[in-house]
Amino acid sequence: MNTFRTPPKGGVTDAMARTAAAATAAQAKTKVKDEDPFQEGDAIVYAAHGVGRVDRIGIDEIAGTKLEVIQISFPGNQMTLRIPLNKARKAGLRKIVSREIVDKAMAIIKGKPHVSKGMWARRAVAYQEKINSGDLVQIAEVLRDLRRNVDSLDGSFSERKLFEAAQERFVAEVAVLEKKEPTEVLESLTAAMKAA
Repeated sequence: MNTFRTPPKGGVTDAMARTAAAATAAQAKTKVKDEDPFQEGDAIVYAAHGVGRVDRIGIDEIAGTKLEVIQISFPGNQMTLRIPLNKARKAGLRKIVSREIVDKAMAIIKGKPHVSKGMWARRAVAYQEKINSGDLVQIAEVLRDLRRNVDSLDGSFSERKLFEAAQERFVAEVAVLEKKEPTEVLESLTAAMKAA
């Protein structure tokens, strides 16, 4: 038996209209909350560049068009970016991770390295993609897999550079989360990798 009901010939009933309006209002509230999570002064992570700080959010005129932009500075590499606010999430901008994610990442770092027998060039590209993803868990995987180079000269120059890039990203984000100096976070990270 078919339980689907078609609307009456006169169109949509009042109850149907109220339900649709309530659903639309709830969706609009959720959208606004999700799309605009950034505030001036927030520490954020931009996937391609690492940890930065929101300098301002406002309207700028670019090529004759007014856009609401978010301006981010990256003190480590003396760079400032302006990104349209409505494109910020798609561009890879996010808030600093939670303590739970850091704990998960540390567990990965302490785990057994995954050694691949594939060509180094392909592995290097995969490692670089993980670093550029901005995802702390993927960065932790790079640290885990390349950590044997922490105190040795076994690895190649490119291996060492990838390891250092992953380590720098990891330390910068954890330092902001824990409100510590990066050197302090680096010391504890290095000790954890040596103990693994």
